[in-house]
Order: sequence, then C-alpha cells, then structure tokens
Amino acid sequence: MADLFRERVVETHRLPLFCFFVALIVSFVCTRVNVRLIRARVRWFGNVNVGETHIHHVVFGVVLMLLGGVAGLILSGVSTGWYAFSAAVFGAGSALVLDEFALILHLRDVYWQEEGRTSVDAVFVAVAATGLLLLGLRPLGWGGSERALGSHWAGTGFLAVNLVFAVVTLLKGKIWSGILGLFVPPFIYVGAARLARPGSPWARWFYSDVARRPKPRRMAKAVHREERWRRPVIRAKIAFQEFVSGRHDLPSPQRRVQRR
Repeated sequence: MADLFRERVVETHRLPLFCFFVALIVSFVCTRVNVRLIRARVRWFGNVNVGETHIHHVVFGVVLMLLGGVAGLILSGVSTGWYAFSAAVFGAGSALVLDEFALILHLRDVYWQEEGRTSVDAVFVAVAATGLLLLGLRPLGWGGSERALGSHWAGTGFLAVNLVFAVVTLLKGKIWSGILGLFVPPFIYVGAARLARPGSPWARWFYSDVARRPKPRRMAKAVHREERWRRPVIRAKIAFQEFVSGRHDLPSPQRRVQRR
C-alpha cells in the first residue's frame, strides 16, 4: 500500500492535492457531526456566539482558506511537506465554506431548510471534481488532447468544442453530467444532445411560451422524463444526503420553541 501511494501520489506530485482532498472530506464530516449534535442539543456542543452575534463556521472557513492559500503561494517552492500542509489547511477551510454555500447563495440562514441541501450538493461536487483530478484526469481533455492530436491548434480546438458542450449540458440543467463530462467528455456529448430538464435555463429559452418558437411537445416530454426517471434518482440522492448531513426539511429547535 505504501509503495502504491508513493507511486500514484508522491511521485506524480499529487501529494498537496491528496492532502486537500482528505482534509475536505474529513472537515466536512466532522462539521456535519458537530452541527447535528448542536441541533440535538447534546451537552458540551453549542454555537459560537460573540454577544448576540452568531458566528457561522463559514467565517472560520474563509480565514483558513486565506491562511492556506497564502501559505501555499509562499511554500510551494520551499518544501513539499509544508506545501501539502498548506493544501490541507485550504481543504479544511473549503469544507467549512462550502458547507454554508446555501447561506452565501441565498444571503440568509437556510442551513436546516430545504434550500440548505445546496450546500451538500456543493461539497459533493467539490469532492467528485477533486477525486477525478487525483486520479489523473484533466478538465476538457487538457494536456492530453495535444499529445493525442499531435497539434497545438487541434488540441485547442478540441478543448473549445468540449467547453461548448459542457456549457450546453449545464444550461440544460444536467449538473452532474456537466461536471463528470469536464473530465470524461462522452458525458457532455450525451448531455448536450438530450432534452433539457423542465426548470433549466435552456428549457425556459427554447421550450416554454417565452421562446420565440415555443416547443410545448418537447417541454411535455421533458416533464414526463423528469417525473418518470429523474424523480427516483433525486429521492435516492436526498436519502443519501440525509444519511450524511441530516434532515433539511424539519423545523429547527429554535423555531419549535418560538412556535410554543
């Protein structure tokens, strides 16, 4: 195992990325365990407050990201070990920030509301993208396209085409296909060719009544596919999210107290 780690991670100069990846996952899990204990009102666990101000953990995340990022800039050419340590600090800060991504997006505390699931999605996307990078994959075929096609301009054109397909896939509301397709291009080719999801920007622009040439049949087909195939997948994803991070559709203890 040690030889495999040295061969796949250390010798390929991916140790800082590996430390970032591990710190991201561990910090996210520890944060979720902590906030669930706070929510359950377990003794010795509580929110951080200064006077009447509740300090969200996104604040600590921003500080850690700054410390890790600046330290990484300074230490990248000094020591691999310290560079990896700074990457781990940056990963821990990233986990704290992404765990409150919904707060940043909505500019209000929706941590335990349904909108709070956006934070878990953001962490999952970050973990997936970092894991693919750790495996040696590169976004849009970067790095390998020039070698495969034997030309700088051909490689650049290949990257541009993949970027267009990725943007179309994301506009069609296929987030995971778009993210995976950045590293495995066939996903974005299929995603760009298929129907858009009903609530996506693409569907609003081209399928609905606001489009110059609305396509109600395509919208109806997209809605049917959403109900038939997408909903079960979403329910399974939510079940896994709730197993990892807790329920987001229950009233918080503070709200229950106020209602009484």
